[in-house]
Amino acid sequence: MVWPVQMLEVQRRFAPRFCPRRDCAQHSLGRGDRFQFQPFGSFRRADGRRVRRYRCLVCRRTFSKQTFAVSYYLKRPELLLPVAAGLQAGSAHRQLARTLGCAPSTVTRLSARLGRHAMLVHLLALENLGSPDGALVLDHMEVFARAQDYPFGLATVVGHRTWFVYSLDPQPHARSGRRSPYQESIWRRRPRQNPRGGRAASVRRALDPLLSRLPAAPPTRLISDGDPAYVRVLREPQYRERFRHQVHPNPRRGPKGSPRSRAARRRDAALFPNDLLHALLRHSLAHHRRETIAFGRRLNAVMERFFIAVVWRNLVKDVSERRSSGITPAMRAGITTRPWTWERVLARRLFIDRFKAPAAWLQLYRREWITPGGANSLHRLTRAF
Repeated sequence: MVWPVQMLEVQRRFAPRFCPRRDCAQHSLGRGDRFQFQPFGSFRRADGRRVRRYRCLVCRRTFSKQTFAVSYYLKRPELLLPVAAGLQAGSAHRQLARTLGCAPSTVTRLSARLGRHAMLVHLLALENLGSPDGALVLDHMEVFARAQDYPFGLATVVGHRTWFVYSLDPQPHARSGRRSPYQESIWRRRPRQNPRGGRAASVRRALDPLLSRLPAAPPTRLISDGDPAYVRVLREPQYRERFRHQVHPNPRRGPKGSPRSRAARRRDAALFPNDLLHALLRHSLAHHRRETIAFGRRLNAVMERFFIAVVWRNLVKDVSERRSSGITPAMRAGITTRPWTWERVLARRLFIDRFKAPAAWLQLYRREWITPGGANSLHRLTRAF
């Protein structure tokens, strides 16, 4: 995957490859197309750094080198790296704010920006997929946003050989389990959330972005625990021709600490890449631990932090820290040749209009998945992402 090693702010040699204006004909130029522009002076920032400016010869509007940086329009760009690393290290927003000397709302806004950028980095990685897995593992992880009355399942598709995280999708659903009379009274007063088609629709949204990126023959083996929604969807013609469903049902287990049965060992070995990912997400993200007060308030914000974790897992983190090998899941998948750092992840700004993003991901990018109760801030900025 062609990607700069250093952050744009410190790169000396830079030439824009397309116009950053969405309505310009040169915004969607490909890798082999030539961008028509001319230098247009420079300006000096408050930190003393001189930034060059350019003019597009088609729309005749100007822009600067800073337009292509992830820190575009930020008053405190130095916070991007520590916030990205801190979020993935298990720190909550207020903890990061106290450490970095900024307002908690600053960390919240940076988290949203980092999540949108991580989504586009993941899309770019999928476009450069070199050696896809012959077997994928599909499963849902249960989390919630705002309150336990608004749970949703997170569909994750992970490569069985590479442990590369291919796809994510949220599935809002009604709260299950027993409730006390007091919890029942609160639940009845609260508005219901949109199920978005249920688990079957979530499986379709998770698999659809992969259909054009996986080989047509032979069919890719898809391993799951045999959830009825999985079985029903994978019987549909467009999926039956591309996937061969292999079921390992969840067996009944004995008391904690008791030996596992042979069926349990087979199931755990088959679904291990996905189980490991879910364990990492609960361990590394403050708002997804079993016991926490740092839970996410909105589904959009939760998914943004999930995408940050996916980029960290695929591009930055070693496959195994216990047996360190210097190999990441993206290296196993033929996307990169070496592990990335957070500086490299944030090396360049990406533009959503230049990607063929799935419809559900576009809605997450614009924050259009509404969590009932309270304000839901949409992403409507026209120039700053």
